[in-house]
Amino acid sequence: MKRVLLSALILILPGTAFAAGDAAKGEQVFKTCAICHNIGPGAKIKLGPPLNGVDGRPVASWPGFSYSDGLKEFAKKTPTWTDAALDKWLENPRADVPGTKMIFAGLKSPEQRADIIAYLKQFDEKGEKKK
Repeated sequence: MKRVLLSALILILPGTAFAAGDAAKGEQVFKTCAICHNIGPGAKIKLGPPLNGVDGRPVASWPGFSYSDGLKEFAKKTPTWTDAALDKWLENPRADVPGTKMIFAGLKSPEQRADIIAYLKQFDEKGEKKK
């Protein structure tokens, strides 16, 4: 009976795994992302768009960045970057969005993905840390 209740709880609350991320650890993981992405005040386009305010931001929406057709199509069915969308994307971007320009192979560790999502969620659209 306990096993059935636990399984039901996991199915009902799939988003809770994202809340457990550690932003400090995510900052360390982000160093890999920083090769192509900026975040923070004054962030500019590099190989990829800045990630300021990515949590809750419309997909493929950074002004002046030339998104792939694959990501533009993805945005039609997944219009907003949510925890779940970011988690799936970070696990394997090319499998999630065929035709993406992003060459990053992904993060296989659910903990690392949760940590980086927690880190990204700290920044508003101007790159300021939320209070």
